[in-house]
Amino acid sequence: MSVLSRPYFYDEAAAFEHVEAILWPQGPVCPACGNMGKHYKLTGVRTKPSKKNPEGIERHGLYKCAECRKQFTVRMGTIFEESHLPLHKWLQAVHLMCSSKKGISAHQLHRVLEVTYKTAWFLAHRIREAMRSGELSPMGAKGKFVEADTTYIGGKEKSKHVGKRNPKAIGGVGKQIVHTLVERGGSVRSHHVADVSGKTLGPLLFNNVDRKSALMTDTGGGYYRVGKAFARHEMVDHSKDEYVRGDAYSNTVENYFSILKRGVTGVYQNISKHHLHRYLAEFDFRYTNRAARGIDDNARAFLALSGVRGRRLTYRVSPGVSGA
Repeated sequence: MSVLSRPYFYDEAAAFEHVEAILWPQGPVCPACGNMGKHYKLTGVRTKPSKKNPEGIERHGLYKCAECRKQFTVRMGTIFEESHLPLHKWLQAVHLMCSSKKGISAHQLHRVLEVTYKTAWFLAHRIREAMRSGELSPMGAKGKFVEADTTYIGGKEKSKHVGKRNPKAIGGVGKQIVHTLVERGGSVRSHHVADVSGKTLGPLLFNNVDRKSALMTDTGGGYYRVGKAFARHEMVDHSKDEYVRGDAYSNTVENYFSILKRGVTGVYQNISKHHLHRYLAEFDFRYTNRAARGIDDNARAFLALSGVRGRRLTYRVSPGVSGA
């Protein structure tokens, strides 16, 4: 039987029950007063009639708090709040984004879910907010390896119209810089950075990597002094065709970049620098919760839904519908 045949992907009542089971494992919680005690479940309540829905729409998952007497649903305080999109379509979108290794474009979501492109673009960014880990504990530990490297995101000059090509734009000129940390066999964290100097990379490494770890990098200048603060620092010199020297290599982080680049080039094609951090959060989430670590698509979707609370994103704070 197909995964998409599960009731919560097409039945609104089942969708509410599914999300409630994830966000309210101990029962309903009033978002207004925090009451976890007595609540009343309201049934048969419908929205006001309209031309499109003369009889109104049934309001599933509606509760009334016995303490503050306010009505609420599991949507409140989450990325689903005040969305006109049915909850079961949100769950379809979450599953598609969690199960697509290189991502799924807003245009594809717009066609599959039969919603407008604007709706698909915005819900995708809301889901990316839910995927953002916000993890503060350092990566690595004594005896563990953390790889660090940078890559550049942006179009190639040869792919531009001949009249728009800039002969001086070589290498990373005019592109966005992404710095990524990968713990071998573990999680990944990516950051959109301004440059690759030690002044910029130092705080990222010190705040995100345990200094008892072994740091593996290439010969980028920003790592020379920073690396001395770690228990061990090994560099491989790609300019001399050196890629592996015993346990010194950065192939794991390069593998992550290959997935990121295929997603950017093949699926999204164009990403605004204003939203790059959200796309990075999406790729980090899927890589960290990958099948090699025993996490399948359903478990990944469960983890994404667990992060929807307190991550509400409004359209006003998402500058420009640019690149999807």
